[in-house]
Amino acid sequence: MVCALAAAVCFGTASVLQAVAARAAEPGTGSGVDAALLLRAARQWRYLAGLGLDAVGFVLQIIALRHIPIYAVGAALAASLAVTAVVAARLLRVRLSGMEWGAVGVVCAGLLMLGLASGEEGSGKGSLALKLALLGVAGLVLLVGAAAGRLPDRPRALVLGFAAGTGFGVVEVAVRLLDSVWDVGNPALYALLLGGGAAFLLLTSALARGSVTAATAGLVLGETIAPAVAGVAWLGDRTREGLTWLAVAGFAVAVAGSLALARFGEPPAEPPP
Repeated sequence: MVCALAAAVCFGTASVLQAVAARAAEPGTGSGVDAALLLRAARQWRYLAGLGLDAVGFVLQIIALRHIPIYAVGAALAASLAVTAVVAARLLRVRLSGMEWGAVGVVCAGLLMLGLASGEEGSGKGSLALKLALLGVAGLVLLVGAAAGRLPDRPRALVLGFAAGTGFGVVEVAVRLLDSVWDVGNPALYALLLGGGAAFLLLTSALARGSVTAATAGLVLGETIAPAVAGVAWLGDRTREGLTWLAVAGFAVAVAGSLALARFGEPPAEPPP
């Protein structure tokens, strides 16, 4: 759990650093899938520092996924919202309202409830159908990202963030379905690579096109709910005996806080000249 929380700190800080770099990069085509944006943003040290934090966070996340249930790791990563909000307030000069800070507190409260209710990691290995389904979802993430590029500015960051979160959710489940990194005959390996790559691309585009807090809220929703369901339904993850209600309540609270941040995280519109 400590590794999962440390990963949240890494990811939350990296999101803001990458947002600063992505917004400073030259604008692209406006598509949700703008591969060239990565190359333009990578010329800046803040983006490279964010990549380094992402790498450290990913290693910590893998360690956590190998020891505790997926839903507990996902809930811990939800704390990246609080980190993102605090760091964004300093680096991006974003003024968060009392309601937004309250939403951050709600997400953290949900995290605490889930942490108290989490049980042991399941022993399920997953079926071939689940592995192939993961690969299909990873491909769908790219399609959703391309479609999101046509949305108005306000919902674009949220949709791109959610698609990115879904891709990272694929990574979470795939890690549990792999015996090793050399398991080349396992479809989960290719789901991990495609889902992770697509998610990173879409998240960079999301951070360049809207509120970093809203994009991160969508990210948390995408990478938390579906992977948790997969862990419980197919991989044997369980809660502590008698505390299922607390886990369900914790999820509901965390999701409510994320939605509040997604709704109120947008900066106020500038007045017309």
